[in-house]
Amino acid sequence: MNDLKQEDFEVKKLGKATLVSPIYKNYADEEISNELFIDESRRIVYDASLSSYKNNLESSEEPISFLKAGPRKDIYFDPSKTKAAIVTCGGLCPGINNVIRGLVNGLYYRYKVRNIWGIQYGYQGLIPEYGHEMVKLTPDVVKDIHLFGGTILGSSRGRQDISAMVDALERENINILFTIGGDGTLSGNHVINEEIERRGLKIVTAGIPKTIDNDVNFMTKTFGFDTAFTTAAAVVRDAHNEATGAYNGVAIVKLMGRDSGFIAANAALAMPDVNFVLVPENEFDLHGEKGFLAALKERVLDRHHALVVVAEGAGQNLFDHEDVKKDKSGNIKHKDIGVHLKDEINKFFKSEDIEATVKYIDPSYIIRSEVAIPADSVFCNDLALNAVHGAMAGLTDFVVGRWHNQFTYLPIPAATASRKKIDVNGPLWWAVLETTGQPLKMRDE
Repeated sequence: MNDLKQEDFEVKKLGKATLVSPIYKNYADEEISNELFIDESRRIVYDASLSSYKNNLESSEEPISFLKAGPRKDIYFDPSKTKAAIVTCGGLCPGINNVIRGLVNGLYYRYKVRNIWGIQYGYQGLIPEYGHEMVKLTPDVVKDIHLFGGTILGSSRGRQDISAMVDALERENINILFTIGGDGTLSGNHVINEEIERRGLKIVTAGIPKTIDNDVNFMTKTFGFDTAFTTAAAVVRDAHNEATGAYNGVAIVKLMGRDSGFIAANAALAMPDVNFVLVPENEFDLHGEKGFLAALKERVLDRHHALVVVAEGAGQNLFDHEDVKKDKSGNIKHKDIGVHLKDEINKFFKSEDIEATVKYIDPSYIIRSEVAIPADSVFCNDLALNAVHGAMAGLTDFVVGRWHNQFTYLPIPAATASRKKIDVNGPLWWAVLETTGQPLKMRDE
């Protein structure tokens, strides 16, 4: 908290908004208008604790705060002359189609924008050499897409030439670029915006954070996360049946979570039959008196079954890191902890002359391709509408988030500076420890 500065959370504007919003025209004579429409003084404090409030009173300093999201009375772009584009990048995540649908409907019905286009296959769609044509998007085109997982626009990973992408935006007369993606996509959005600024172009870039891992900073959650751990919980339930169906049965479920274990932790809390949750934030040893295998042996001998949930990025301290590789997005490709656990558990019980049946389940790609559950669907639509409101008002290089149950705008650099992780001394992880009964630490220190 002490390292945060208010200037880090100030959202850029393309220019002064001088046009009356078509939404405001509908409510101009209504009492509701003063509450519905947001001005720049409406902000959401970062730390809502009483101690922070008292500290600010004593120091006479303004608290760190985020710009509140929502419709503005005045907008920057003339809807009749506005051309918007939408791109989806990175891995799949429940709710992408819901966000696309929300963007299109928000632009079309709320602001009367008729020129809306989809960029196919991620940032590749802005590079002519790939030959991906843009597709016209209307409410009729997107009316049913929320019923399906994945993305109707396709996706891709990997960096593209920034200058060539901005050339494409300029050539196509794009005024607003909506990017739906995670850390890499949002970072790409930012460098695109930097090139736009360098050229002095009047183009807005707006981000909607897509990460199934729920690891974007300064936001309570990202879309798709609720669907992910809800779907994962059903898999965990079935894995429990597999574990209890055999004498000394051990079931291992590997879930997504490259650097943050939120899906694994929440799935375990939703289905409290899990005995061990292994996450990237909490390193563990396999062997030794206090290692994971010793704790697993004690559980199996006592109850004759065990259920283990492991996040994909957990236990990387167990591997040799001399041959580190990265994917097209620049993320470190982690070693497969799930398969490694299965093999090591089998070897361990064999060496201990203990009969055991080990089952390994990896539902990762099924989970990320799921259709959004109703709660996520509502959340996706809210994110999309607030992105539209901000973009039409001329805000740029921003991402939409939610904090203290309020939607916010924050600069992309602030959101991508670091990843959100589980606090192993915080209430979420302590709830996991209490639910599973696993040792506080599984390391010989």
